[in-house]
Amino acid sequence: MTKYIFITGGVVSGLGKGIAAASLGLILESRGYKVINQKFDPYLNIDPGTMNPYQHGEVFVTDDGAETDLDLGHYERFTDATLSQSSNTTAGRVYLSVLNKEREGGFHGGTVQVIPNITEEILRRMLLSTEETGADIIITEIGGTVGDIESLPFMEAIRQMKYKVGEENCCYIHLTLVPYMKKSHELKTKPTQHSVKELQELGIKPDVIMLRTEHAIDPNTRERLAAFCNVEPSCVIQNLNARSIYEVPLQLEEEGMGGAVCKVLGLKTIPSQLDDWKKMVTRFNNPKHKVKIALVGKYVELHDAYLSVVESLVHGGIHNEAEVEIDWVKSEDLTDEATCAARLSAADGIIVPGGFGDRGIEGMICAARFARTKKIPYFGICLGMQILVIEYARNVLGLAGANSTEIEKNTPHPVIDLMGDQNGKILGGTLRLGKFECAVSGGTLTEKAYGAKTIWERHRHRYEFNNKYRDDLAKAGLVIAGVNPERDLVEICEVPEHPWMLGVQFHPEFKSRPNKAGPLFREFIRASVEQSER
Repeated sequence: MTKYIFITGGVVSGLGKGIAAASLGLILESRGYKVINQKFDPYLNIDPGTMNPYQHGEVFVTDDGAETDLDLGHYERFTDATLSQSSNTTAGRVYLSVLNKEREGGFHGGTVQVIPNITEEILRRMLLSTEETGADIIITEIGGTVGDIESLPFMEAIRQMKYKVGEENCCYIHLTLVPYMKKSHELKTKPTQHSVKELQELGIKPDVIMLRTEHAIDPNTRERLAAFCNVEPSCVIQNLNARSIYEVPLQLEEEGMGGAVCKVLGLKTIPSQLDDWKKMVTRFNNPKHKVKIALVGKYVELHDAYLSVVESLVHGGIHNEAEVEIDWVKSEDLTDEATCAARLSAADGIIVPGGFGDRGIEGMICAARFARTKKIPYFGICLGMQILVIEYARNVLGLAGANSTEIEKNTPHPVIDLMGDQNGKILGGTLRLGKFECAVSGGTLTEKAYGAKTIWERHRHRYEFNNKYRDDLAKAGLVIAGVNPERDLVEICEVPEHPWMLGVQFHPEFKSRPNKAGPLFREFIRASVEQSER
């Protein structure tokens, strides 16, 4: 029988339920169980695809083209699972499904209500991953905080789950904050007690209490919380601040998290096998080099907007035994060569990640030109590849005013443009989403990185390299290093006679792992290390 774990949050938001869920997934997976993580968000958007990055952070994309919450990136990076459309559900998607069914007569004229109709749809979706994957354990993170009005249908659904699958097959974990009062040097447990009480009033008795804290929980505090929250002391798990997110699974396992959950679910207490993860953390904590990477972007004020990119840079650093320092550069601040020189001269590498809209584009083009002319390693992802092409068209091929039609509709040289079959579709319907094939050209930086002639990577973009300019750009020296064979779309461009300058239309950050860095991030950091030591 599949086992189900539900992780809820209390007291405040932003405690790191996603990292906790991902860490637990790794701990259980290391014991030999097949684990799948999923997240249920209470907001009414259908998915994060059209949400402002400043509000929601990055959009993580799965192989099958789902635009999902950024926590799914943590799940995949920690457990190396391949998640799907069913791995992230929002209240908006649930309500839309129920209302569409009602319009089609699916309820035979009956009254549609939150209970049972909405909760039954939530339960159906929670069980979907079991049917699709055959997992031993499904870990479900419930977004938001206990007490939020919009979360109530989800709380009711997970309450009902134990009656559907059996109480012995459900484990409820509640993550709360234990604040530290500096004046009195005390850890305060009352917020956790109130949060657990509120959860119990909804009919959910937590089996494990996880405590986010800056200071270690002493035995007396642990005993007191166990008594008030009606759990075993061994099921009160502290989740201390860690030096990096990759240390969290090791800390939780040391605290007995895996054993506590296995006991609740009646699973064999198989010893965990985290040796490879420990080696990776040791490598991360003991770098031999240091590189400074300038991340030139549109949303740098909110670092979560580039979460997977930053983590992938760290992965590249782990592989190359290098500490990666990110210099967050707002592209709008790069107005000319002088400002570029002032902000980018200290960089060992420059990365321009994805984005939408015209704000800050000229600054990115300026950064690409600086990287090309000063021979600094450059990595362009999605929009960053398009920036590379625009800069090359303007300043090498000599096409004055070359641009993307996303930025300038009437540009005289639309080197980046919509394809014919994309016109007329609604926003969100024109994106190329999910995993696509790319044929890699021989003798390129890309082939050297991947060691393969065919690769599959995930996409999330609307505008494409305009093939009308392909021959002219190639004659001017631009290397077309990868093409989607199905539609003959350019996927990878490289600049010759440069230490390392490359742009990709896809998003390689979505498949990078801490103990197996994405090939292009691995090689970009390697080139940046060499740059730093010149």
